[in-house]
Amino acid sequence: MTSALGLYQKLDLPLPWKPATSPIPLLIYGGASAVGAFAIKLAHLSNIHPIITVAGNGIPFVEKLIDSTKGDVIIDYREGSDTVISKIREAAATAGKPIEHALDAVSETPTFEIIKQVIDQKTGKLTTVLPDDTQAPEGSQIQVTRTMVGSVHPKYSPDNHDDADFAEALYQYIGRGLARGSFSGHPYKVVPGGLYGVQKALRDLKAGKASAVKYVVRIAETEGI
Repeated sequence: MTSALGLYQKLDLPLPWKPATSPIPLLIYGGASAVGAFAIKLAHLSNIHPIITVAGNGIPFVEKLIDSTKGDVIIDYREGSDTVISKIREAAATAGKPIEHALDAVSETPTFEIIKQVIDQKTGKLTTVLPDDTQAPEGSQIQVTRTMVGSVHPKYSPDNHDDADFAEALYQYIGRGLARGSFSGHPYKVVPGGLYGVQKALRDLKAGKASAVKYVVRIAETEGI
C-alpha cells in the first residue's frame, strides 16, 4: 500500500485500471526493497515505462521484475554517485522525455542528492518513505512529499479521507490480482525459533542482509508458548 500511495496519491500517475497510453519515465530508487519492488509491479500494471530503478545486491531479483523491451533499466548504486547520475540521465535521454516522477524507497540524504540532480527542476515530483528534512533545491520547483501508509487509517489521519477511500479500492484490486496471479507478494524468509529469532533478524536487517527479502517470525514456533 505504501507503494500504491506513493505512485498514485503522491505522484499522480495513471491507475492500473486506466493505464498510461504513452511513455512516462519513472525513477524508483531502491528497486529491491519491498516498497521499490511493489512500485515496479504496480507500475507495470499501469503500463508506466521506462522504469529506471537503482539497486545493488538485489539486482538479480529486480531483473525479474522489469521489462527491458519497454526501456526499463537497472542501475547499480555501487558504481558510485557520479556513474549513477550519468546512467539515469542516459536512460532518460533514450526515453526522449524528462524524469518528472521519482519514488525514493531508501530515503537517505545520498539518494536524495542523486535524485535532485536528475529529476526535472520545474515539473518534477519526488516522494520519500522516511521522515527527514529533505527539501527541494533552492530555485527549483520540485514537489517533495512523504508517503506514510498510516494515512489510510482514519484514526491517524482523521482529516484525510482520500487516502482511506483509495486504500479501500486498492486492497480489493490487489486481492483480485493475487487470486488471479497478476500480482504477487514479496520474497520472504522464515526465521527459525519463533520470537527467539527476532534478535537475529534485527541484526541481519541492521547489517544490510535483507536485500530482496522480508523476514517472517512465526509466533507459534516459539518454545514455551
